[in-house]
Amino acid sequence: MKFPVLETARLRLVQIGTEHIDALFGILSKDEVTEYYGMNSIQDRHIAEKMVSAFQVGFEAQRSYRWGLELKETGEFIGTIGLNNLNPSAKKSEIGYELHPDFWRRGLAKEAVLEVLRYSFEELGLYRMGAVTYPANDASNSMLTKLGFKQEGVLRGYLFQRGTSHDALIFSMLEPEWKALKVNGNG
Repeated sequence: MKFPVLETARLRLVQIGTEHIDALFGILSKDEVTEYYGMNSIQDRHIAEKMVSAFQVGFEAQRSYRWGLELKETGEFIGTIGLNNLNPSAKKSEIGYELHPDFWRRGLAKEAVLEVLRYSFEELGLYRMGAVTYPANDASNSMLTKLGFKQEGVLRGYLFQRGTSHDALIFSMLEPEWKALKVNGNG
């Protein structure tokens, strides 16, 4: 299966390869990026290499997709977005994303999420999209809510990071809700 390249007005969503290792390391080594990521900041470029390999293995096994986010205008790699815990036969997955802090608050994450939702519901035929976030991650929680995700509840002690267990919020969007979002001009 060929990895799907997606596009938005400002972004190209591409397969992450060895050419992205340094940029990925540069992003995931920043504490402000990983504060709500569910893992500690990476301290070694070798970890970024392993992650890129794992992205490929996950895609080949149809368990996950991970796109690199490149600015169309410059080709700069600014983050990733992906489908985690993908289960095509059960028609569900979870979405996750991160951006370099220089690109926060510009609507780029929202743009990427909308395109991955479109691909997931319309091309992969998924029925449910979940999202797991930290309760304190106001920016992500607000964006998901504005996009039409529904908060379902709290997963107690679900995330372990920096030596401590943390609660997580679980959000979801169902395919009929995606269709309604599109009809209302938001999708």
